[in-house]
Amino acid sequence: MSKIIKTRTYSQAQLQELTAAGIQPLLARLLVARGLASQEELESGLKYLIPPNQLYQSQLMAQHLADCIAQQRKLLVVGDYDADGATATAVAVKGLRGMGAQVDFLVPNRFEYGYGLTPEIVDLAKQFSPDVILTVDNGIASVEGVARANALGMQVLITDHHLPADVTPDATCIVNPNQRGCAFPSKHLAGVGVMFYVLLALRAELITRGAMDAVQPYPLAELLDLVALGTVADLVKLDRNNRILVEQGLRRIRAGAGCAGIHAILKCASRNMHKVTAQDLGFYVGPRLNAAGRLDDMTLGIRCLLAEDMQEAMHYANQLHSLNTERRQIEAEMQQDAFADLNIEVIRHAFTVSVFQPEWHQGVIGILASRIKEQFHRPVIAFASAGDGLLKGSGRSIPGLHLRDALDLVTKRHPQLIVKFGGHAMAAGLTIREDGFELFKQSFEATVRNLITEEELLESIDTDGALEVTEMTLDTAQLLDTQVWGQGFPPPMFYDRFRVVQQRVLGEKHLKLQLQKEDVRFEAIYFNQIEPLPEQVHVVYQLQVNDYNGQQNVQLLIKHANV
Repeated sequence: MSKIIKTRTYSQAQLQELTAAGIQPLLARLLVARGLASQEELESGLKYLIPPNQLYQSQLMAQHLADCIAQQRKLLVVGDYDADGATATAVAVKGLRGMGAQVDFLVPNRFEYGYGLTPEIVDLAKQFSPDVILTVDNGIASVEGVARANALGMQVLITDHHLPADVTPDATCIVNPNQRGCAFPSKHLAGVGVMFYVLLALRAELITRGAMDAVQPYPLAELLDLVALGTVADLVKLDRNNRILVEQGLRRIRAGAGCAGIHAILKCASRNMHKVTAQDLGFYVGPRLNAAGRLDDMTLGIRCLLAEDMQEAMHYANQLHSLNTERRQIEAEMQQDAFADLNIEVIRHAFTVSVFQPEWHQGVIGILASRIKEQFHRPVIAFASAGDGLLKGSGRSIPGLHLRDALDLVTKRHPQLIVKFGGHAMAAGLTIREDGFELFKQSFEATVRNLITEEELLESIDTDGALEVTEMTLDTAQLLDTQVWGQGFPPPMFYDRFRVVQQRVLGEKHLKLQLQKEDVRFEAIYFNQIEPLPEQVHVVYQLQVNDYNGQQNVQLLIKHANV
């Protein structure tokens, strides 16, 4: 599919303000183009975080948790089976135990129980004999599950960040920046971020009660590496508040003060702990952690994050690494099956893609949907068999289409078609009846056609324009590596014309190139591309530090070539 190349604009006045404050000119331009208006917004100290008391009901939640600690009531944390849920569970367990609570945890197996605090999970939770269930990264849609817990005499405290439906659960307390009545300025906290904020409020409550030393309170900063991992892995928008959380977490990891679990996973992925970036968390640590929830049970991932020493952490990290290797093999086979069946001409004239094959793995359909979306720039939902005549679906969207809202419209038009659904603007999950697949496919297509235009199906790539040859250096690449980039604050991509000096296929999958601009040559890599490029080519690329055999050089990572 063709792509439109755009160049980000920026304010010259704000650029001058940042450069006058001592910010390197190229970095200043990149930051201003991403919405930074002043040097003050670059401050990343913890004192610049939005105060916890602005998070609706966080103080009430803190009071409930402080009561639990005082009365030694048993808490059970019920998490989600993705990286955000795993880190949120680990943060809750570590933080609450550190402040004196009796805590255990339970994470649903996605294949047996599905997502959230369902009545079935509540029945399973009952075996732990908890007085209180505390949800992390889920619960806002668990109306039936909370009712079941209430009926069994268990209190439910909900921490979540997902969008609420019209009806919310009858829980004792709910903390969610996206619930009605919450004026918290950052609506983009991940589930782990919400739990961290609840712990900040709890610590303040315990100090107020005289139950904690105000001079040397429990060091919640020790949990920021987990907060950073969950925030990056969940692809929430990196607004200023989230960037502070991520930056602080990265500093801890680089200083060797992170948890053994993250250190072990980085080691398995051959990443240098002392040079870790947000991209490392997103592309290397997050997927290995997620592999447990996709193929097995996220309990494995949580145990890795809770490990007390490196030996224990490596035991779990090696298992996560093996699961991730298996996940990649399954994903490759599913991609091959899916792309073999897709008719490109049909897709060109369609607004959506819905795919299903009975043998596909439930835990990997979300990644498959992402890959198809990347290829065709269409909203995609991939389904796998869930047994009992049901299909589990995982969807990925494009800018302009709020996927959860689109599914809401489908279910209003066909009330019996979707058994259940939930999610965000860009990603959602659902369950349908297997005999309703074709009807869903048609209804989803018709719904999306009414919501977006053909122009929105044209993919555009936002770039930061061209670089001067003098800027295309190892020093520049290293400087860019030290910044926190991610969802909503994208890493710099540049667009320029080069002469192709050399090119060869590497490992039967990638192009290794030497490109020339003016009289300077640069090493370059173009992943998952084997078709040779013409002698003159315009490419979208990132500046990258290539660390090979202890030697560091600048390399261009090609993201797209206009040929």
